Amino acid sequence: MEKIQIGKIVKAVGIKGEVKVYSYSNSEERYEEKQHIYVENVKYTIEKSRFSKNIATLKLSGIDDRNAAEALKDSDIYIDESDLPVLSDGEYYIRDMIGITVVDDKGNTIGRLSDVIQNSAQDLYEVEMEDGKKILIPAVEEFILSIDIESKQMNVKLIEGLI
Repeated sequence: MEKIQIGKIVKAVGIKGEVKVYSYSNSEERYEEKQHIYVENVKYTIEKSRFSKNIATLKLSGIDDRNAAEALKDSDIYIDESDLPVLSDGEYYIRDMIGITVVDDKGNTIGRLSDVIQNSAQDLYEVEMEDGKKILIPAVEEFILSIDIESKQMNVKLIEGLI
């Protein structure tokens, strides 16, 4: 079964073995609902969790002092693929979208989705064209006509001058 990276331990907290995790998800439920996670390849039970913005503070089983917590610094956090929540219609995991073919409303292939940038007012889809040039398309209904993960295709309406 595939493991999905959901965060990274950035530091130890206090003297009782808690760790701060920079979360790659905006869902605090990811840590509250999960009974276990993997730190690299070692499975741990989550005994306690607190969440503030995108930082989770976790108490993991067997990590009972600051030294043990500090030894985990810079380690990646994973969950089993089967632990991913089911998404609503119209929601997709980025990992499933990367690499899909992007086609304009006239049926012309523009390129492949190479990244999803999430640090703006709305997501931006980065599309790498066949010549290596990259363009950004806002992830809004005005531009994104449809996404079909099964057929690995996204249909878009481009604004004049984008390409």
